[in-house]
Amino acid sequence: MSPTIPPSPLSMADVVACPGCDLLQHLPPIPPKGRARCPRCGEIVATTPADPIERPLALALAAAITLVVANAMPLMTLSVVGRFAETTILGGAEVMWRQGQPITATLVAFCTAVAPTIYLVLMCTLLVAARRAPAPAWVGPLLRLAEHAKAWSLPEVMLLGILVALVKIADLATVEPGIGLFSTGALLVLLATLAVQFDPEAVWHRIAWVNPAALHHRGKGIAAVPDGDPNA
Repeated sequence: MSPTIPPSPLSMADVVACPGCDLLQHLPPIPPKGRARCPRCGEIVATTPADPIERPLALALAAAITLVVANAMPLMTLSVVGRFAETTILGGAEVMWRQGQPITATLVAFCTAVAPTIYLVLMCTLLVAARRAPAPAWVGPLLRLAEHAKAWSLPEVMLLGILVALVKIADLATVEPGIGLFSTGALLVLLATLAVQFDPEAVWHRIAWVNPAALHHRGKGIAAVPDGDPNA
């Protein structure tokens, strides 16, 4: 039996499985803002954003600036019997640490400041690198790390806790929202918009065939071995 010759990597680049019925199919060229649907079940198989790199990059840069403001400026100002107090996100974590809650303080600081910072730095770096095709090979690992950092980035949980606290202490003190609170709200909007606008496939397509000759040479080694071959 003759060895099976696999298709070239370029011919397999646009083969996808339908998320609805698992039908394997070749993707046709999709225009900007277009969608490809499965011919069997009608499920959306792929979409093409209008601006897969520049728009997410602008959103990531705006979110990074907003994150700095949200962590540097006070979240709110409390006034009780003529005494005033204000705090920032990291200041609240520091208070928790001093009150004997190091685990909670570490989680708050990591999920509300450290993880979002890592995520946005990685996103800005890989999007800048992906502006020119082919993109460097190290963009792929950065994209994977960004997905892990995104899972730990939870500023919305912190904002929800602040709103609950505001409701509880509204009758006990005068509360004035600060720039940090508004910046945190703007950060959530920017992160949500970035998640919608960013298409990882657009980045992967720019680095997938950065060295087609090497990939084709590697693919030649994936040939079927005849039955009974002692070297199998």
